Amino acid sequence: MTARTVATTAEGTRMPRRGLGLAVLIVNQLLAGVGVATGMALAAILTTDLTGALAMGGLAQSSSVLGAAIVAVPLAKLAVRSGRHVALATGYALAFIGAVIVIVAAASAFAPLVFLGLAAFGAAAAASLQARFAATEVAVPGFEARSMSLVLWATTIGSVAGPLLSQTGDSVGQAIGLPPLVGPFVFSAVAFATSTVLVATLLRIPKAGHLAIDPTATPDVASEPGPVEPATSASADAATEAAAVDPAATPAAAAAPVDSEASVTTAPPARRVGSWQALRIAVREPRALVAILAIVCSQTVMICVMVMTPVHMSEHGLSLSLVGVVISIHILGMYGASPIMGWLSDRIGSIRVIGIGAAILVTATVIGILAPPDDVLLLPLALGLLGLGWSASLIGGSTLLTTTVDERIRVPLQGATDAAMNVAAACAAAISGVVLGVGGFAAVNVVAIFVLVPLAIAALRLRMIGRQATA
Repeated sequence: MTARTVATTAEGTRMPRRGLGLAVLIVNQLLAGVGVATGMALAAILTTDLTGALAMGGLAQSSSVLGAAIVAVPLAKLAVRSGRHVALATGYALAFIGAVIVIVAAASAFAPLVFLGLAAFGAAAAASLQARFAATEVAVPGFEARSMSLVLWATTIGSVAGPLLSQTGDSVGQAIGLPPLVGPFVFSAVAFATSTVLVATLLRIPKAGHLAIDPTATPDVASEPGPVEPATSASADAATEAAAVDPAATPAAAAAPVDSEASVTTAPPARRVGSWQALRIAVREPRALVAILAIVCSQTVMICVMVMTPVHMSEHGLSLSLVGVVISIHILGMYGASPIMGWLSDRIGSIRVIGIGAAILVTATVIGILAPPDDVLLLPLALGLLGLGWSASLIGGSTLLTTTVDERIRVPLQGATDAAMNVAAACAAAISGVVLGVGGFAAVNVVAIFVLVPLAIAALRLRMIGRQATA
């Protein structure tokens, strides 16, 4: 099937062209970015005003992150059962409901309801994360990572435009009789409603397969290699890594051409695989484990350092405008270079890009340890590199996860990985505040380095197994 044809699923449902699907995801990601950034830019201030407690303002972000973690697995299950487009539409619909709840709670001055609304608001973040995997499913074979990176890059526009609309949204809200700081959530609700309709009507992706479980067998999650690459050193390494997953595989078998669009032929499934069961299956395979740890560890490192940077800068007398500049540089690093990371993943391999990302993350944290508190050059550099390392690790890890695991457990595993990533990020956000109070910003960065240790161990193990298989 090429980019010019229209696919038909096993159920007979016609799908739009690949190009249309990718365009829908890019536009939708832009809208979702506007929706999230517009509301969350003032969420902490709104909750502080409603509760009268500064500490409650910090719970606004935590509520949204936990909400994203809670819905990640149910959305993955829905994608398996009804299709990815249904799951994405449901996530954005939940975020729309969350925005409405926040508006009602603020208008009635009932603060507890705000946190419920922000938790539902977090469903947009979970859906946006799923959208990166959806991009690989509508991509032309061989361009999966680049398609994913384009979808992530669209978030840059939304994330930058969202806060700029906050003042306009507040003015519109007050003009229609809403309390101050509530108007931006009206803009968020409109953006999420548009995203819901757009995905539900224009995006069609086949439902994922199901895996028949044999309790006596060890599932092979790496039975579907990605697109065949030219005979380069990168592809040779990929063949070695594939042999590491299945030591019985021969180099000839590893190098044999594979039709990346061929469906997996299996017996009728006994039952569906749950997200956590898929995770247990995947962690037993070296390549899948590296992919999962790359996603979870990079997110944890990024959140651990990023959320404490504004506090660290404010404590040492730096202006709020400078804080805003540093965070903007960080966001630019996260999303601005994503097309480059996608291109590199397709050209040199996902594992190499994960290694590049981990090296950049270590560099960023070392700069954070050594930088003086009032340095206006090194702190922006550290945060920019932090975002860049996150981009490389997330895109490399997500691409490796998509191309390594069996199609029949892919979507449940993606949901479990995103849930684990968000839970780890929420814990990191909570713990980093304690670490900052005890040991300062340098201690926060030291802890962030140690978060990368499991990824380094898993990568070394994969490399050793690959060398043994080659020998």
